[in-house]
Amino acid sequence: MPESMHASRFVSRLTRHTLALILAGGRGTRLHKLTEWRAKPAVPFGGKFRIIDFPLSNCINSGIRQVGVLTQYKADSLIRHIQQGWGFLRAELGEFVDILPAQQRLQEAWYAGTADAVYQNLDIFRQRDPEYILILAGDHVYKMDYGLMMAYHVEMQADLTIGCMEVPLAEAKAFGVMHVSEDKRVSNFVEKPENPPPMPNRPDHALVSMGIYVFNTGFLFEQLIKDADTPGSSHDFGKDIIPAVIKKYRVFVYPFRDVQSGVQAYWRDVGTVDSYWASNMELIGIDPELNLYDKDWPIWTYQAQTPPAKFVFDDDDRRGMAVDSMVSGGCVISGAEVRHSLLFSNVRVNSYSKVKDSVILPDVNVGRHCRITKAIIDKGCHIPPNTVIGENPEEDRKRFYVSPGGVVLVTPDALGQRLHFAR
Repeated sequence: MPESMHASRFVSRLTRHTLALILAGGRGTRLHKLTEWRAKPAVPFGGKFRIIDFPLSNCINSGIRQVGVLTQYKADSLIRHIQQGWGFLRAELGEFVDILPAQQRLQEAWYAGTADAVYQNLDIFRQRDPEYILILAGDHVYKMDYGLMMAYHVEMQADLTIGCMEVPLAEAKAFGVMHVSEDKRVSNFVEKPENPPPMPNRPDHALVSMGIYVFNTGFLFEQLIKDADTPGSSHDFGKDIIPAVIKKYRVFVYPFRDVQSGVQAYWRDVGTVDSYWASNMELIGIDPELNLYDKDWPIWTYQAQTPPAKFVFDDDDRRGMAVDSMVSGGCVISGAEVRHSLLFSNVRVNSYSKVKDSVILPDVNVGRHCRITKAIIDKGCHIPPNTVIGENPEEDRKRFYVSPGGVVLVTPDALGQRLHFAR
Protein backbone atom coordinates (compact mmCIF):
# COMPACT_ATOMS: atom_id res chain seq x y z
CA MET A 1 0.00 0.00 0.00
CA PRO A 2 1.41 3.47 -0.88
CA GLU A 3 2.81 5.52 2.03
CA SER A 4 0.33 8.33 1.33
CA MET A 5 -2.58 5.93 1.73
CA HIS A 6 -1.14 4.65 5.02
CA ALA A 7 -0.87 8.26 6.24
CA SER A 8 -4.41 9.06 5.11
CA ARG A 9 -5.84 6.07 6.94
CA PHE A 10 -3.81 6.93 10.05
CA VAL A 11 -5.20 10.46 10.10
CA SER A 12 -8.76 9.29 9.40
CA ARG A 13 -8.55 6.91 12.36
CA LEU A 14 -7.44 9.79 14.59
CA THR A 15 -10.18 12.15 13.41
CA ARG A 16 -12.80 9.42 13.71
CA HIS A 17 -11.95 9.09 17.41
CA THR A 18 -11.83 12.85 18.04
CA LEU A 19 -14.51 15.00 19.64
CA ALA A 20 -14.28 18.68 18.64
CA LEU A 21 -15.61 21.29 21.05
CA ILE A 22 -16.21 24.77 19.69
CA LEU A 23 -16.31 27.49 22.35
CA ALA A 24 -18.98 29.84 21.05
CA GLY A 25 -20.28 31.65 24.10
CA GLY A 26 -18.31 34.89 23.86
CA ARG A 27 -19.85 38.35 23.90
CA GLY A 28 -17.43 39.93 21.44
CA THR A 29 -17.69 43.33 23.10
CA ARG A 30 -15.03 44.89 20.85
CA LEU A 31 -17.49 44.57 17.95
CA HIS A 32 -19.74 47.00 19.81
CA LYS A 33 -23.35 47.03 18.55
CA LEU A 34 -22.71 44.18 16.08
CA THR A 35 -22.94 41.81 19.05
CA GLU A 36 -25.69 43.58 20.96
CA TRP A 37 -28.26 40.98 19.85
CA ARG A 38 -26.05 38.06 18.81
CA ALA A 39 -22.99 36.14 19.96
CA LYS A 40 -19.78 36.88 18.08
CA PRO A 41 -19.67 33.46 16.31
CA ALA A 42 -23.11 34.25 14.84
CA VAL A 43 -21.94 37.50 13.21
CA PRO A 44 -22.34 37.32 9.40
CA PHE A 45 -19.13 37.17 7.38
CA GLY A 46 -18.07 36.93 3.75
CA GLY A 47 -21.37 37.62 2.02
CA LYS A 48 -23.30 34.47 2.98
CA PHE A 49 -21.61 32.84 5.98
CA ARG A 50 -21.42 33.29 9.72
CA ILE A 51 -18.12 33.17 11.62
CA ILE A 52 -19.02 29.83 13.25
CA ASP A 53 -19.18 28.22 9.78
CA PHE A 54 -15.39 28.29 9.44
CA PRO A 55 -14.42 26.05 12.40
CA LEU A 56 -17.46 23.86 11.69
CA SER A 57 -16.46 23.46 8.04
CA ASN A 58 -12.88 22.76 9.07
CA CYS A 59 -14.15 19.91 11.25
CA ILE A 60 -16.24 18.35 8.49
CA ASN A 61 -13.52 18.75 5.86
CA SER A 62 -10.97 17.25 8.28
CA GLY A 63 -13.11 14.16 8.84
CA ILE A 64 -14.18 15.14 12.37
CA ARG A 65 -17.91 14.45 12.54
CA GLN A 66 -18.49 14.56 16.28
CA VAL A 67 -18.78 18.21 17.27
CA GLY A 68 -20.15 20.02 20.29
CA VAL A 69 -20.85 23.77 20.20
CA LEU A 70 -20.81 25.37 23.65
CA THR A 71 -23.04 28.45 23.74
CA GLN A 72 -23.97 31.04 26.35
CA TYR A 73 -24.32 34.73 25.45
CA LYS A 74 -27.41 35.65 23.35
CA ALA A 75 -27.21 32.40 21.44
CA ASP A 76 -30.64 32.31 19.79
CA SER A 77 -29.55 33.23 16.26
CA LEU A 78 -26.45 31.03 16.59
CA ILE A 79 -28.52 28.03 17.70
CA ARG A 80 -31.06 28.53 14.91
CA HIS A 81 -28.28 28.79 12.34
CA ILE A 82 -26.69 25.53 13.49
CA GLN A 83 -30.01 23.73 13.59
CA GLN A 84 -30.94 24.92 10.09
CA GLY A 85 -27.57 24.53 8.40
CA TRP A 86 -25.77 21.74 10.23
CA GLY A 87 -28.39 19.05 10.67
CA PHE A 88 -27.22 16.97 7.70
CA LEU A 89 -24.94 14.60 9.66
CA ARG A 90 -26.08 11.01 10.22
CA ALA A 91 -26.72 10.22 13.87
CA GLU A 92 -26.94 6.49 13.14
CA LEU A 93 -23.31 6.64 12.01
CA GLY A 94 -22.25 8.39 15.20
CA GLU A 95 -22.08 11.81 13.52
CA PHE A 96 -23.47 14.94 15.17
CA VAL A 97 -23.20 18.66 15.78
CA ASP A 98 -24.59 19.01 19.30
CA ILE A 99 -25.49 22.36 20.85
CA LEU A 100 -24.43 22.60 24.49
CA PRO A 101 -25.88 25.73 26.10
CA ALA A 102 -24.98 26.76 29.63
CA GLN A 103 -27.46 24.83 31.77
CA GLN A 104 -25.97 24.67 35.28
CA ARG A 105 -25.33 20.93 35.08
CA LEU A 106 -22.87 20.79 37.98
CA GLN A 107 -23.57 23.96 39.93
CA GLU A 108 -25.90 26.94 40.13
CA ALA A 109 -23.74 29.10 37.89
CA TRP A 110 -23.24 29.77 34.18
CA TYR A 111 -19.96 29.05 32.42
CA ALA A 112 -17.30 30.88 34.42
CA GLY A 113 -14.54 30.50 31.81
CA THR A 114 -13.48 28.47 28.80
CA ALA A 115 -12.26 25.55 30.91
CA ASP A 116 -15.36 25.64 33.10
CA ALA A 117 -17.56 25.44 29.99
CA VAL A 118 -15.97 22.09 29.15
CA TYR A 119 -15.88 20.93 32.78
CA GLN A 120 -19.62 21.48 33.26
CA ASN A 121 -20.33 19.03 30.41
CA LEU A 122 -17.93 16.25 31.43
CA ASP A 123 -20.74 13.74 31.94
CA ILE A 124 -21.83 14.21 28.32
CA PHE A 125 -18.30 13.86 26.96
CA ARG A 126 -17.65 10.71 28.98
CA GLN A 127 -20.63 9.09 27.26
CA ARG A 128 -19.08 9.89 23.87
CA ASP A 129 -15.80 8.25 24.97
CA PRO A 130 -13.45 10.01 22.49
CA GLU A 131 -9.73 9.26 22.40
CA TYR A 132 -8.83 12.91 21.75
CA ILE A 133 -10.60 16.21 22.34
CA LEU A 134 -9.99 19.16 20.03
CA ILE A 135 -10.81 22.54 21.58
CA LEU A 136 -11.60 25.34 19.11
CA ALA A 137 -12.58 28.98 19.31
CA GLY A 138 -15.81 29.76 17.51
CA ASP A 139 -14.93 33.30 16.50
CA HIS A 140 -11.97 33.08 14.10
CA VAL A 141 -11.90 32.95 10.31
CA TYR A 142 -9.48 30.46 8.73
CA LYS A 143 -9.20 27.15 6.88
CA MET A 144 -7.25 24.37 8.59
CA ASP A 145 -6.90 20.61 8.28
CA TYR A 146 -7.13 19.51 11.90
CA GLY A 147 -6.15 15.96 10.89
CA LEU A 148 -2.56 17.07 10.31
CA MET A 149 -2.44 18.61 13.77
CA MET A 150 -3.88 15.42 15.28
CA ALA A 151 -1.17 13.33 13.58
CA TYR A 152 1.51 15.73 14.85
CA HIS A 153 0.10 15.48 18.38
CA VAL A 154 0.41 11.68 18.32
CA GLU A 155 3.85 11.78 16.70
CA MET A 156 5.18 14.04 19.46
CA GLN A 157 3.59 11.84 22.15
CA ALA A 158 2.10 15.03 23.52
CA ASP A 159 -0.38 15.45 26.36
CA LEU A 160 -1.41 18.81 24.89
CA THR A 161 -0.69 20.43 21.53
CA ILE A 162 -1.35 24.14 20.91
CA GLY A 163 -1.90 25.62 17.46
CA CYS A 164 0.32 28.68 17.11
CA MET A 165 1.28 31.48 14.78
CA GLU A 166 3.60 34.48 14.70
CA VAL A 167 2.16 37.99 15.03
CA PRO A 168 3.70 41.46 15.29
CA LEU A 169 4.68 42.28 18.86
CA ALA A 170 2.20 45.17 19.06
CA GLU A 171 -0.70 42.78 18.40
CA ALA A 172 0.45 39.99 20.72
CA LYS A 173 -1.08 41.44 23.88
CA ALA A 174 -4.47 40.14 22.73
CA PHE A 175 -3.26 36.51 22.76
CA GLY A 176 -1.58 33.88 24.86
CA VAL A 177 2.17 34.28 24.22
CA MET A 178 4.60 31.36 24.36
CA HIS A 179 8.28 30.53 24.47
CA VAL A 180 9.30 27.19 22.97
CA SER A 181 12.46 25.12 22.79
CA GLU A 182 14.06 23.91 19.57
CA ASP A 183 11.95 20.74 19.62
CA LYS A 184 8.79 22.90 19.78
CA ARG A 185 8.10 22.10 23.41
CA VAL A 186 6.43 24.92 25.35
CA SER A 187 8.59 26.32 28.14
CA ASN A 188 6.53 29.39 29.09
CA PHE A 189 2.96 30.62 28.48
CA VAL A 190 1.51 34.02 29.45
CA GLU A 191 -2.11 34.92 28.67
CA LYS A 192 -2.62 38.40 27.16
CA PRO A 193 0.49 40.06 28.67
CA GLU A 194 0.72 43.83 28.69
CA ASN A 195 4.35 43.57 27.50
CA PRO A 196 4.53 40.45 25.31
CA PRO A 197 7.89 38.66 25.27
CA PRO A 198 9.35 38.55 21.72
CA MET A 199 10.59 35.51 19.85
CA PRO A 200 14.35 35.01 20.29
CA ASN A 201 14.97 34.91 16.52
CA ARG A 202 12.36 37.58 15.62
CA PRO A 203 12.44 40.41 18.17
CA ASP A 204 9.58 42.26 16.45
CA HIS A 205 7.23 39.24 16.60
CA ALA A 206 5.75 36.97 19.25
CA LEU A 207 4.61 33.36 19.08
CA VAL A 208 0.95 33.24 20.11
CA SER A 209 -1.74 30.67 20.70
CA MET A 210 -4.59 30.41 18.17
CA GLY A 211 -6.95 29.04 20.81
CA ILE A 212 -6.74 25.59 19.19
CA TYR A 213 -5.83 22.75 21.55
CA VAL A 214 -5.54 18.98 21.15
CA PHE A 215 -5.81 17.05 24.42
CA ASN A 216 -5.58 13.39 25.23
CA THR A 217 -9.03 12.88 26.73
CA GLY A 218 -8.01 11.37 30.06
CA PHE A 219 -5.41 14.09 30.57
CA LEU A 220 -7.93 16.85 29.85
CA PHE A 221 -10.52 15.44 32.25
CA GLU A 222 -7.88 15.14 34.98
CA GLN A 223 -6.76 18.75 34.54
CA LEU A 224 -10.32 20.12 34.42
CA ILE A 225 -11.25 18.38 37.67
CA LYS A 226 -8.05 19.62 39.33
CA ASP A 227 -8.75 23.17 38.12
CA ALA A 228 -12.35 23.05 39.34
CA ASP A 229 -11.04 22.24 42.83
CA THR A 230 -8.42 25.02 42.79
CA PRO A 231 -9.45 28.09 44.87
CA GLY A 232 -9.09 31.38 43.04
CA SER A 233 -8.86 29.88 39.55
CA SER A 234 -10.59 31.76 36.74
CA HIS A 235 -11.20 28.38 35.08
CA ASP A 236 -9.73 29.47 31.77
CA PHE A 237 -7.54 27.43 29.43
CA GLY A 238 -5.10 30.25 28.73
CA LYS A 239 -4.92 31.73 32.23
CA ASP A 240 -5.05 28.57 34.32
CA ILE A 241 -4.94 25.16 32.59
CA ILE A 242 -2.00 25.66 30.24
CA PRO A 243 0.37 27.50 32.64
CA ALA A 244 -0.27 24.76 35.21
CA VAL A 245 0.78 21.87 32.97
CA ILE A 246 3.71 23.08 30.85
CA LYS A 247 6.44 22.26 33.40
CA LYS A 248 5.30 18.74 34.24
CA TYR A 249 3.71 17.42 31.06
CA ARG A 250 4.48 17.17 27.35
CA VAL A 251 3.08 20.37 25.82
CA PHE A 252 4.04 21.19 22.22
CA VAL A 253 3.15 23.81 19.63
CA TYR A 254 1.89 23.12 16.13
CA PRO A 255 2.83 25.95 13.73
CA PHE A 256 -0.08 26.81 11.45
CA ARG A 257 1.44 26.85 7.97
CA ASP A 258 0.32 26.32 4.43
CA VAL A 259 1.05 22.70 3.53
CA GLN A 260 2.40 23.50 0.06
CA SER A 261 4.30 26.75 0.54
CA GLY A 262 5.31 26.38 4.17
CA VAL A 263 4.43 30.02 4.91
CA GLN A 264 2.09 31.03 7.69
CA ALA A 265 -1.50 30.35 6.64
CA TYR A 266 -4.48 32.72 6.62
CA TRP A 267 -6.06 33.32 10.04
CA ARG A 268 -8.08 36.31 11.21
CA ASP A 269 -9.43 37.30 14.59
CA VAL A 270 -12.28 39.54 13.42
CA GLY A 271 -12.82 40.81 16.95
CA THR A 272 -12.87 44.56 16.32
CA VAL A 273 -14.94 46.71 14.00
CA ASP A 274 -11.82 47.63 12.01
CA SER A 275 -10.57 44.04 11.65
CA TYR A 276 -14.08 42.81 10.76
CA TRP A 277 -14.42 45.46 8.04
CA ALA A 278 -10.90 44.87 6.71
CA SER A 279 -11.30 41.07 6.60
CA ASN A 280 -14.49 41.38 4.59
CA MET A 281 -12.89 43.95 2.30
CA GLU A 282 -9.98 41.57 1.61
CA LEU A 283 -12.40 39.12 0.01
CA ILE A 284 -13.21 41.59 -2.76
CA GLY A 285 -9.64 41.54 -4.07
CA ILE A 286 -8.63 39.83 -7.30
CA ASP A 287 -6.74 37.05 -5.54
CA PRO A 288 -7.69 37.16 -1.83
CA GLU A 289 -5.68 35.18 0.68
CA LEU A 290 -8.87 33.47 1.86
CA ASN A 291 -10.23 31.60 -1.15
CA LEU A 292 -13.99 31.13 -0.77
CA TYR A 293 -14.10 29.48 -4.21
CA ASP A 294 -11.92 26.54 -3.14
CA LYS A 295 -13.76 23.36 -4.21
CA ASP A 296 -11.31 21.19 -2.26
CA TRP A 297 -12.09 22.90 1.05
CA PRO A 298 -15.64 24.29 0.85
CA ILE A 299 -17.14 26.44 3.57
CA TRP A 300 -20.56 25.07 4.44
CA THR A 301 -23.45 27.12 5.78
CA TYR A 302 -27.20 27.52 5.96
CA GLN A 303 -28.50 29.86 3.31
CA ALA A 304 -31.98 30.99 2.46
CA GLN A 305 -33.27 30.20 -1.02
CA THR A 306 -32.94 33.50 -2.85
CA PRO A 307 -33.19 34.56 -6.51
CA PRO A 308 -30.06 35.75 -8.35
CA ALA A 309 -28.80 39.27 -7.80
CA LYS A 310 -30.31 41.79 -10.21
CA PHE A 311 -29.07 45.11 -11.63
CA VAL A 312 -31.70 47.33 -13.24
CA PHE A 313 -31.85 50.66 -15.14
CA ASP A 314 -29.22 51.87 -17.58
CA ASP A 315 -29.70 55.63 -17.81
CA ASP A 316 -26.71 57.96 -17.61
CA ASP A 317 -27.71 59.25 -14.15
CA ARG A 318 -29.49 56.09 -13.01
CA ARG A 319 -27.52 52.96 -13.77
CA GLY A 320 -27.70 49.83 -11.66
CA MET A 321 -24.09 48.67 -11.38
CA ALA A 322 -21.50 47.09 -9.07
CA VAL A 323 -17.72 47.35 -9.64
CA ASP A 324 -15.00 45.48 -7.71
CA SER A 325 -17.68 44.12 -5.41
CA MET A 326 -19.24 40.90 -4.13
CA VAL A 327 -23.03 40.81 -4.41
CA SER A 328 -25.02 37.95 -2.91
CA GLY A 329 -28.28 36.34 -3.97
CA GLY A 330 -31.51 38.24 -3.57
CA CYS A 331 -29.87 41.65 -3.99
CA VAL A 332 -31.39 44.31 -6.23
CA ILE A 333 -29.23 47.22 -7.33
CA SER A 334 -31.91 49.48 -8.74
CA GLY A 335 -30.42 52.45 -10.56
CA ALA A 336 -27.68 52.71 -7.92
CA GLU A 337 -23.88 52.52 -7.91
CA VAL A 338 -21.93 50.06 -5.75
CA ARG A 339 -18.13 50.18 -5.71
CA HIS A 340 -15.61 48.09 -3.78
CA SER A 341 -18.24 46.77 -1.39
CA LEU A 342 -19.59 43.48 -0.10
CA LEU A 343 -23.35 42.96 -0.09
CA PHE A 344 -24.92 40.08 1.81
CA SER A 345 -28.20 38.50 0.71
CA ASN A 346 -31.44 40.41 0.10
CA VAL A 347 -29.93 43.90 0.06
CA ARG A 348 -31.71 46.55 -1.98
CA VAL A 349 -29.96 49.74 -3.04
CA ASN A 350 -32.40 52.19 -4.57
CA SER A 351 -32.03 54.74 -7.34
CA TYR A 352 -29.39 57.48 -7.33
CA SER A 353 -27.64 56.06 -4.25
CA LYS A 354 -23.90 55.35 -4.04
CA VAL A 355 -22.27 52.71 -1.83
CA LYS A 356 -18.49 52.57 -1.59
CA ASP A 357 -15.97 50.64 0.56
CA SER A 358 -18.77 49.21 2.67
CA VAL A 359 -20.05 45.96 4.14
CA ILE A 360 -23.82 45.67 3.92
CA LEU A 361 -25.33 42.83 5.97
CA PRO A 362 -28.51 40.93 4.97
CA ASP A 363 -31.96 42.46 4.53
CA VAL A 364 -30.78 46.07 4.34
CA ASN A 365 -32.74 48.60 2.32
CA VAL A 366 -30.88 51.73 1.19
CA GLY A 367 -33.26 54.52 0.21
CA ARG A 368 -32.89 56.85 -2.75
CA HIS A 369 -30.20 59.53 -3.01
CA CYS A 370 -28.04 58.06 -0.22
CA ARG A 371 -24.24 58.16 -0.05
CA ILE A 372 -22.56 55.49 2.09
CA THR A 373 -18.77 55.27 2.38
CA LYS A 374 -16.57 53.03 4.54
CA ALA A 375 -19.40 51.71 6.64
CA ILE A 376 -20.81 48.52 8.09
CA ILE A 377 -24.60 48.45 7.85
CA ASP A 378 -26.09 45.87 10.21
CA LYS A 379 -28.77 43.39 9.28
CA GLY A 380 -32.28 44.73 8.79
CA CYS A 381 -31.41 48.43 8.62
CA HIS A 382 -33.61 50.71 6.55
CA ILE A 383 -31.51 53.68 5.49
CA PRO A 384 -33.80 56.68 4.94
CA PRO A 385 -33.60 58.57 1.61
CA ASN A 386 -30.92 61.28 1.33
CA THR A 387 -28.83 59.82 4.18
CA VAL A 388 -25.09 60.54 4.05
CA ILE A 389 -22.75 58.24 5.99
CA GLY A 390 -18.96 58.20 6.05
CA GLU A 391 -18.19 61.68 4.77
CA ASN A 392 -18.27 63.72 7.99
CA PRO A 393 -16.84 61.89 11.03
CA GLU A 394 -18.11 64.47 13.52
CA GLU A 395 -21.68 64.17 12.26
CA ASP A 396 -21.40 60.38 12.11
CA ARG A 397 -20.29 60.18 15.74
CA LYS A 398 -23.46 61.97 16.83
CA ARG A 399 -25.54 59.04 15.56
CA PHE A 400 -23.29 56.01 15.18
CA TYR A 401 -20.12 54.33 16.43
CA VAL A 402 -17.04 55.34 14.43
CA SER A 403 -14.02 53.06 14.84
CA PRO A 404 -10.43 54.23 15.31
CA GLY A 405 -9.90 53.37 11.63
CA GLY A 406 -12.82 55.53 10.54
CA VAL A 407 -15.37 52.75 9.87
CA VAL A 408 -18.94 53.81 10.63
CA LEU A 409 -21.08 51.10 12.25
CA VAL A 410 -24.79 51.58 11.58
CA THR A 411 -27.35 49.45 13.45
CA PRO A 412 -31.17 49.49 13.47
CA ASP A 413 -31.19 50.73 17.07
CA ALA A 414 -28.96 53.68 16.15
CA LEU A 415 -31.47 54.55 13.43
CA GLY A 416 -34.34 54.38 15.91
CA GLN A 417 -35.60 51.14 14.37
CA ARG A 418 -36.22 49.00 17.46
CA LEU A 419 -36.20 45.45 16.14
CA HIS A 420 -35.42 43.86 19.56
CA PHE A 421 -34.79 40.34 18.43
CA ALA A 422 -31.67 38.25 17.92
CA ARG A 423 -30.61 38.28 14.31
